[in-house]
Amino acid sequence: MVINRGFSALLTTLFVALLFFGCSSDETDRTSDISVNTPPEWSVNANIYEVNIRQFSPEGTFEAFSEEIPRLKEMGIEILWLMPIHPIGEENRKGTLGSYYSIVDYTEVNPEFGTKEDFQNLVDTAHENDMKVIIDWVANHTAWDAVWTETNPEYYVTNEDGEFYTPEEDWEDVIQLDVDNKDMWDAMISAMEYWVRDYNIDGFRADVAYMLPTEFWIEARQRLDEIKPVFMLAEAEEPELHQAFDMSYAWNYASTIRDIGAGEAGLDALDAVLSENFDRFDKSDYRMFFTTNHDENSWTGSDPDMYGDNFENFAVLSATVWGMPLVYNGQESGLDKQLEFFEKDQIDWNDYKYEDFYRTLLHLNRDNPALFNGNAGGDYLKVSTNSDDSIFAYKRIAGDDQVFVILNFSDSIQNFTFDSGDQGEWTDVFDGTDVSVPAEMELDANSYMLLAK
Repeated sequence: MVINRGFSALLTTLFVALLFFGCSSDETDRTSDISVNTPPEWSVNANIYEVNIRQFSPEGTFEAFSEEIPRLKEMGIEILWLMPIHPIGEENRKGTLGSYYSIVDYTEVNPEFGTKEDFQNLVDTAHENDMKVIIDWVANHTAWDAVWTETNPEYYVTNEDGEFYTPEEDWEDVIQLDVDNKDMWDAMISAMEYWVRDYNIDGFRADVAYMLPTEFWIEARQRLDEIKPVFMLAEAEEPELHQAFDMSYAWNYASTIRDIGAGEAGLDALDAVLSENFDRFDKSDYRMFFTTNHDENSWTGSDPDMYGDNFENFAVLSATVWGMPLVYNGQESGLDKQLEFFEKDQIDWNDYKYEDFYRTLLHLNRDNPALFNGNAGGDYLKVSTNSDDSIFAYKRIAGDDQVFVILNFSDSIQNFTFDSGDQGEWTDVFDGTDVSVPAEMELDANSYMLLAK
């Protein structure tokens, strides 16, 4: 969420890796002392896909989306994140249909999307396709006409006149819960347990997770894991939340690549933001990297708006540089518009122009240990050239498994040399050909090379 409201077994040895990015002595100053959560084993090579049920299909239902799950499995998706599934408030509603994040009842589903049976069938279909389902959870606030306003008004904070109030100035469709009220904690966590226990979901994406005490999330995680090992994604960028969460948003990275895409920053800003991430977070902390999501798309711009001719470059970067890549529904069809947030505005699926592109990226991310998540993944090594203002190159290295990414962000052909000389023999990930990377090479404008071995 933003102010605008609209955010089989793998070898055990994969988890015992050398310290991430250990090539620099100052990188030992990290937050590993507070990073105590252990992600579920299945997530080590997972990626994630955000689903906007309302806009996904003409019907805008669980049932209609379920029909697409096999296609998404083939594309390489492993975690389905559903935007909030709950009934939406009527009082102070925004637009015609309202915001998904204005929750009336945490234990019901939005009737526009279907029934609880339809939702259960969606989860079952995902599991039959070896996929996981997490649902968006809004624990900081509810709709003005939420059930709790009648049954448990003490769960909310009030002003000096005893009136409910909004968390932020332009979040006028929601009211603030008392996030220090332990009885509210228990009720909230009980509702979360309900979906894990009764519908077998696999975890949660926590909206504005930083607006609640970390202790709340720790208690929630402990109770949920007693039912089954869950996966938890925080819409936040505070390292301490990894005590409860497996993954957090790389918001600062997303902001930086938007600035680069707009011509407001250079590639030195990308170096800086990556270094900041490596310093602030432990290697075991999963970080979610993305070019867009529901907030960015609805409130900032479409992919062409934000990235222009470099969209594919930024998508390759986000899928390989670190952490877990996110795909927002419709990106595989070249989502070229901003989806309305409070109205029906169906995705135009066109001809799935980027589906093969994403399939290649996601399968590489899933299958090559150099790109695994957390401790299992490979080290990052920046590869310098004499054109660092236009060319961004790096490797991910996990022993013999390596990925080499070369990106030309300029609008012209670049002839450049690698500072470290000949880069050796690789396989081109997209066409399967063997490639020799000499010390001096040429790369077309706004293009990339994705290599592996």
